[in-house]
Amino acid sequence: MTLRELLKIQSGVTAVIGSGGKTTLLRTLGAELAAEGHTVILCSTTKIFPFDGIMNLISPEEQELSEAVSRHRLICVGTLLPETGKLSAPEIPMVRLAQMAEYVLVEADGSARKPLKAHGEWEPAIPPESNQTICVVGLSGLGRPVSEVAHRPERFAPLAGISEEDAVTPEAAARVLNAEGLADRYLLNQAEGRRASAEKLSALLNRPAAAVSLKKGVYEPCL
Repeated sequence: MTLRELLKIQSGVTAVIGSGGKTTLLRTLGAELAAEGHTVILCSTTKIFPFDGIMNLISPEEQELSEAVSRHRLICVGTLLPETGKLSAPEIPMVRLAQMAEYVLVEADGSARKPLKAHGEWEPAIPPESNQTICVVGLSGLGRPVSEVAHRPERFAPLAGISEEDAVTPEAAARVLNAEGLADRYLLNQAEGRRASAEKLSALLNRPAAAVSLKKGVYEPCL
């Protein structure tokens, strides 16, 4: 089963939020779609590093981007932030990006490299053109203290009903995700060796979930 099938990815704009594998999902899903013959644009409404091995276009004109997508099928586009080397949102409007490629995959969240997170009032930055929001959850955060594994632990802990020094259980993680209600579908990443935890968490969520190990290329059917 492919990631596109597993996550029921449709053409148009898909927003990816959460923690524990967003950028890896963009790259892996984008490469998969391009290999199937589709055209794909990767971008962010927050900040991402340019992708190795993929053409990264910095503030291109629409004609330049359109021609590049036709030639290469998989393109990353954004606006350079010189102080960090990261790319922020493209200058070309999202609605135009969706007209230039069959699929636009947008990293719409930040997580400071933590496997779990709770969102600030200003997050996530989901574009209004998005037809689906996938929330990535890093299963490596389970069984460890909130303070170590959660981005914005001061928000995560109250939603989870535990303290910042308590270990995150599947039940606690589910309380956070269900309370926020930001996703159409969950991607439980880092699942290899954590199948029982993935199944327990999935059963508690109020939206469909799939268990994967993106870096291992291991994808399971929806739980």
